[in-house]
Amino acid sequence: MKLIIGNKAYSSWSLRGWLAAKQSGIAFEEVVVPLYDDEWDKRREGDEFAPSSGKVPILWDGEAVVWDSLAIIDYLADKVGRERFWPADEAARAMARSMAAEMHSSFQALRRKHSMNIRQVFPRQQPDADVLAELQRIMELWAQARARFGGAGDFLFGEFGAADIMFAPVCTRIVTYQLPIARFAKPYMDAVFGHPFMQDWIAAAQEEEWVIEQYEQPVAGQ
Repeated sequence: MKLIIGNKAYSSWSLRGWLAAKQSGIAFEEVVVPLYDDEWDKRREGDEFAPSSGKVPILWDGEAVVWDSLAIIDYLADKVGRERFWPADEAARAMARSMAAEMHSSFQALRRKHSMNIRQVFPRQQPDADVLAELQRIMELWAQARARFGGAGDFLFGEFGAADIMFAPVCTRIVTYQLPIARFAKPYMDAVFGHPFMQDWIAAAQEEEWVIEQYEQPVAGQ
């Protein structure tokens, strides 16, 4: 398998796809391409990027190609068994899938105004009302998952899985922008950051030389 991803400092969707590939336990080739550099437009026109119209992450497995983070999770779960990604309990699995899908399609204000930048911790600012509302929803989801299905484990559904993969970039945004969270959420976030996969990703992000100025501002686009 080959996984093509963008800058580890900035690319939240790449983080999800990479965590999924690591969680699968399948060996894969990792190809990191710098987003928006001088070769970006030309690179996007290449055959490897054609199926995704130039978007990352994109996973190649022989002739099979998958280019959406949630689809990558599902594809890999089909290959190795869904128990690596989803809870065994039916009710827990239903909730985990719903949370992953909501993260995939929602929280646009948080994405737009607080883009991922693992290398920075910006001065604390009062978030906009729409961001606060989305953070409140995220706290509600995390609290429900932990209370109902977290058990003795450290993650949303006990063991690290697809839901944690989908919310991992949110954890980085909360730290980067010092966003307000419920008290119970900190131990969960500590577990996410302490996971070996996340430690490897963060270390690699720190070593990257690429800088994208638009993501080096406290609030994206401002």
